[in-house]
Amino acid sequence: MAEDHRLSKVEILIQQKKFADAESILSDLLAGDSNNIHFLSLLAEVNFQQDKYDNAHSIINHAIGLSPDEPHLFYIKSRIALHQDQWDEAQDSISQAIELDPYDADYYALLAHIRLGRKQYSEALETANTALEIDAENILALNTRSSALNKLNRTDESFETIEGALRNDPNNAYTHTNYGWGLLEKGDHKKALEHFKEALANDPNFDYAQAGMLEAIKAANPVYRMFLKYSFWMSNMTAKYQWGVIIGFFIGFRALRILARTNPTLQPYLMPLIIGLGVIAFSTWIMEPISNLFLRFNKYGQLLLDKKEKMSSNFVALSAAISITGLVLYLALSDEKMLTITAFGFIMMLPLGTMFSPSKNQYALLIYAVALAVVGIIAIMQTFSTGIIINSMSAIFFLGFVAFQWIANYLLIKEDNH
Repeated sequence: MAEDHRLSKVEILIQQKKFADAESILSDLLAGDSNNIHFLSLLAEVNFQQDKYDNAHSIINHAIGLSPDEPHLFYIKSRIALHQDQWDEAQDSISQAIELDPYDADYYALLAHIRLGRKQYSEALETANTALEIDAENILALNTRSSALNKLNRTDESFETIEGALRNDPNNAYTHTNYGWGLLEKGDHKKALEHFKEALANDPNFDYAQAGMLEAIKAANPVYRMFLKYSFWMSNMTAKYQWGVIIGFFIGFRALRILARTNPTLQPYLMPLIIGLGVIAFSTWIMEPISNLFLRFNKYGQLLLDKKEKMSSNFVALSAAISITGLVLYLALSDEKMLTITAFGFIMMLPLGTMFSPSKNQYALLIYAVALAVVGIIAIMQTFSTGIIINSMSAIFFLGFVAFQWIANYLLIKEDNH
């Protein structure tokens, strides 16, 4: 009886999101019954909810070892693996759960969610529909169905689905957030902002809603809306098509430069196009930190920026200031050496704006950006000491800058594709 009472208390604490207290009681219960599968599954869940993914993973594997035919254990394991970015393990685990119990809507909904994250939009839609055949009000399945339809450009069906989900649960923060992102992708940033606000009213610490509100506020700027549209377009592609766009742009840009150089008559027409394409390419790298910098002056926006976003925007602003200072000194002193400062500040805006981008190799871009800055400073010092603008260190700096773009693209595309 005492055990039943404590177990009921654990369930109440989980509902109240008092996971540490629930973990303490479960540890006591397991001290008396170390192989109780239900206790172990709950302990894995509360560790998972506290972002203690390694502990949760270890506990659920132990439980599966004791009871390999329990589908719910594989469901928990899949969710843990998903938050650890172990997409193959997540999909294998939920597939095992479905094999053991093919009539649980939650299992199909999670599999649909995983397929959506892997950009398998048609498969995600089909799997979400299967979940909804079992449980027509399953929130994750409805949200995943809506997102998949949106990605497949079936916008009316997408919004009809998610509005149905909101009718079933009008205060669900995840549904409001998902609706907001869908609206944002289709260009309605004002309505998206309303749903992000509603999501945060129900769950003030929901990161996904905070990120959406940040984008919706920045989308008030028409230039940023164009950048956002491009970002969604690129993100919806699989890796091979993303690389196709990048390589195609690079080849086309190079071809235009060669054509302009070898055809003087076409040069006046091609140069504005070449410069415009160069500006567009460069702006895609620095648009986000620059917009974050302006957002610092917005009383709501500044509260949504995290520490890394603020730091990145500060460094980009400093880099731009260095570039402008170099240009002013060149114009005032007519000293070509000052142009190296201008070039350094301008070029460093790109790596400094990208160095905190999410990646499995989380410090790779940061270390590269710092190393490139050091090389650039040495190149400037060498120029001022020798009077030679194009020197060995400036050549290394430029080559490093070109390489940075390809390395950054590789890491970011890898992060975007699971």
